[in-house]
Formats: sequence, structure tokens, C-alpha cells
Amino acid sequence: MARISYLGPDQISDPQCRKWLEQAMESGWPGPENQAIRAHNPVTMRSSTMFREDLKQNGVLAPELRELMRARIAISWEDMFGMAGCHY
Repeated sequence: MARISYLGPDQISDPQCRKWLEQAMESGWPGPENQAIRAHNPVTMRSSTMFREDLKQNGVLAPELRELMRARIAISWEDMFGMAGCHY
């Protein structure tokens, strides 16, 4: 299992990435721990955050259906990766 550290806002030099992490920490969405890991690579954080925001604003799925898809993906990880006890 990889051990990737979480970066804090004070460790991020890119102002936009720092802002995204602070917003995630305040709102709890997207997972602040995920953003803190993505912050190791600003290009990854930027592309992931902008893609998610585009889907959120311009996506064709209703929010309820998106949530069901998230739950299904989380549950399917157990089957795909042998992660027993991985529940949404």
C-alpha cells in the first residue's frame, strides 16, 4: 500500500491549488484528503478539479443519479481489487 503524505495549504505554492484545498477543507467536498494528495502534482490537481467542476456544472446526469453511480463504483472496488469490507 502506498504511503503518500497529505499536503497542508501552507505547503502548496500554487495559489489556485491552495484555494481548492482550502475550499475542500471547509466544505468537506471533494474529499480534502484526496485534494491534499493531488496537491503533490499541481497539474493533476488542476485537471481533476476542473474536470469535476465541468461535470458538475455541465453534466447530463441528475445529481441523484451521480450519487448512485458514486455508490456503485465504491462498492464495485471490492470486486475489482479484492478490497474486502470496502463500503460506501
